[in-house]
Amino acid sequence: MPNGERKIHNRLAVLRTERGMSRLDLARTLGVNYQTVGYLERGDYSPSLELAFRVSEVFGLPVEAIFSTQPFVPLSEQVYGTAQPKEVSR
Repeated sequence: MPNGERKIHNRLAVLRTERGMSRLDLARTLGVNYQTVGYLERGDYSPSLELAFRVSEVFGLPVEAIFSTQPFVPLSEQVYGTAQPKEVSR
């Protein structure tokens, strides 16, 4: 990543999986190459503003629910308020 450029984090893989979409399905819907979806999911490529809005429309979510300059908090932590698994007493 060039100096000064911030990594864009995303929830694409989770959203795509929740909806039963393959990378190819999402790529076709967005009108991009399926490899582009992989690059986006891994954070190897930051979407253009126009592409970010198209992704937002596909999932029916605001852009900031999909992309962020900060890592997303894991869903389990967000919902249950815990980041560490607890020991189970026997």
